[in-house]
Amino acid sequence: MALPLKTKFRKKGPKTLEDRASVVATNIWRIAQEAVRHMEKEGYPLGGDRQVTSVITEIIAFLVQCSDRIVFGQLNEEERGRFINALSKHLARITSVNLEEFVGPGAYAGDFINTLNARFVDYSEFEFNGRNPSYSVLRYLGEKVSRAMDATDSKWVLEQVVDVETPELIKAIKKVVGEVLGVQVS
Repeated sequence: MALPLKTKFRKKGPKTLEDRASVVATNIWRIAQEAVRHMEKEGYPLGGDRQVTSVITEIIAFLVQCSDRIVFGQLNEEERGRFINALSKHLARITSVNLEEFVGPGAYAGDFINTLNARFVDYSEFEFNGRNPSYSVLRYLGEKVSRAMDATDSKWVLEQVVDVETPELIKAIKKVVGEVLGVQVS
């Protein structure tokens, strides 16, 4: 992924967990957008703005889950909860602003949060190998993205997501979370 990630703060001084979550959220949005652009360049056409948004939302949910697994055991439970909550709220705001621009006025944050919560439940059923998602997690993401792209009739979406996109997504999220929070990522 040739996307430059922004992990440094411009202003000096102490940063709250919520400040750090905001930086991670902005990067997650950019990473998800870049993955969608890459898929389109690779010949996986996306339909309208709603389909693009559905795919981005699935990738975001995956990246938030990865973020949670990265910080697990490195932040105490209260800090971890604050981080994931702030991360989700920032992402809901970013998604709402972008959807209003893409699709038009609407109340998008609620649907986004509902999707995130549903995916948190789903992903909790899968194993991670330490801080790395297992194949079943990758396949689940691939299935969700494939389902979101049903109208495009691209039968190789699942393989593209699992084999090509997720290694780059994982590498990017580990870099962002590691650098912004100062935690171990391997």
